[in-house]
Amino acid sequence: MDAPLPAPEMLIRPWRTATLVASLVAAVELVLLLIAAVLLLAKPLSHAMQRHAQAAAFATPKKAAKIIPHAKQVVARPKLTRGKTKVWVLNGNGRSGAAASEAGRLQSAGYLVRGTANAKRTDYATTVVMYKAPYRGDALRLARVLGVKVVGPLDGLAPAALHGAQLVILLGAS
Repeated sequence: MDAPLPAPEMLIRPWRTATLVASLVAAVELVLLLIAAVLLLAKPLSHAMQRHAQAAAFATPKKAAKIIPHAKQVVARPKLTRGKTKVWVLNGNGRSGAAASEAGRLQSAGYLVRGTANAKRTDYATTVVMYKAPYRGDALRLARVLGVKVVGPLDGLAPAALHGAQLVILLGAS
């Protein structure tokens, strides 16, 4: 005795269901693979982008790097003596006590330290000396005393946040 054959619509439905289930499983696997790829690649890519941005920010523009012969070089001279130069020290490297240690070093060099604080971030790679507009020469002198290579105008800090200081030293990892 032979079993009766199923109706034609019954033969088609299992294939449709199986196809939909297989497609759904493949879509879930694809999403999981994409999430895994993002998790594996996000950190190295963000670090590479951060290094590239820092290099671009601190690079000297090519036009400014050219020295024109017989042109007068404008040298920024300090406006204040060390004893009258007020410095605000920010710890941006995450090491405990780094700002207080640097403040002591500045005081022994004759500077007035207005205070110390932690920076908003603790992952700065480079130490930076920043200055209010008319105190570029004072900032260059401070950078020379401390061996800091990066000097620039106040960036991201309001002058009111300096508590009367003319210069800010933002401590980085190096």
